Amino acid sequence: MNRILLGKGEQPVYLHAQFGTRHGLVAGATGTGKTVSLMVLAEDFSRIGVPVFMADVKGDVAGLAMPGKGGDKIQARVDAIGVEGYAPEANPVVFWDLYGKSGHPVRTTISELGPTLLGRILELSDAQVSISTISARCSRSSRKTAKTFQPSTASSARNLSRRFSADCCRSSEKVARRCSVSRRSS
Repeated sequence: MNRILLGKGEQPVYLHAQFGTRHGLVAGATGTGKTVSLMVLAEDFSRIGVPVFMADVKGDVAGLAMPGKGGDKIQARVDAIGVEGYAPEANPVVFWDLYGKSGHPVRTTISELGPTLLGRILELSDAQVSISTISARCSRSSRKTAKTFQPSTASSARNLSRRFSADCCRSSEKVARRCSVSRRSS
């Protein structure tokens, strides 16, 4: 039976791998070892063949990709806790990178991200996100209109333009109403 050593007080505390399918919560104040605990879990699950996905915005767990450097303090801690067969080692890690510059690119398009997530990535204001939402809706509306209405004459082209403008106006009015409602409620 595979066990993961979580820590040691008077006795060692293990997580049996068969119970690793349950939900868990790691909580605590700054500096209490939450990230280290998650790294230990990720390392040990990976070691027993369980794929692990970690979202790491700050880059705190990027060190999993390289073997640690042993030292006297590390060895003393390993001995105190009673970790058997400790050896610094790298873990199989793939860095996914939204920008595609420092790791495996996350393949997506701007339209698949959507205005809200894109606004968070770009740190946009509420007004900028609203404009992005209107733009996305107008773009979708124009594609839908173009598929259903193929202009063959000048009058058809004018009708297409009017229909597209009306769709965009409706979209912008909806967004404006939603923004004014959310401002009043906050």
